[in-house]
Amino acid sequence: MGQSVHHYLVFQTAGGFCGIAWNTIGITRFQLPTRSAEATERNLLRRLAGAEPGTPTPQVAEAVAAAKRYFEGEETDFSGLGLDLGEQGDFFTRIYSAVRRLGWGQTTTYGALARELGAGPEAARDVGQAMARNPVPLIIPCHRVLAAGGRVGGFSAPGGSTAKLRMLELEGVAVGPAEAAQKSFGF
Repeated sequence: MGQSVHHYLVFQTAGGFCGIAWNTIGITRFQLPTRSAEATERNLLRRLAGAEPGTPTPQVAEAVAAAKRYFEGEETDFSGLGLDLGEQGDFFTRIYSAVRRLGWGQTTTYGALARELGAGPEAARDVGQAMARNPVPLIIPCHRVLAAGGRVGGFSAPGGSTAKLRMLELEGVAVGPAEAAQKSFGF
């Protein structure tokens, strides 16, 4: 990840406490909401030991404001934010670029994404791995990538698939059994 020191900020949204980290190149990490600032900070620092609290750059401030709007249910676009994802393989880079093009309320499946990138159905597993390792969920909207048949699939963020359902619900997407999609989930 970049040559520079990482800075981070924990901030509150309608969905809970989020965290964001950045260096001089771009945003390096995003932490989806947890119930406490301490838990968010702990989760962020587990992956970025040595990061220091910092004053957001204009771009990071824009990302924070966008995340707050997102968790209030306002249609939000993160695709213009600059990222530093460190060393990624070519296929993961292509997967992340494709997922960033998914707009508010749009979903795809692991298999459809693999096909879109010119890979066979066996590459759906690679797409799933890329989503599980996504360092900036929400900014790269991995919650919009579903399992075959429109099932929720896995979600490695705090709250697991419940958090994924809640984020999709914010965007007006109903997934899985009707009773699950109609429940209101907290993060």
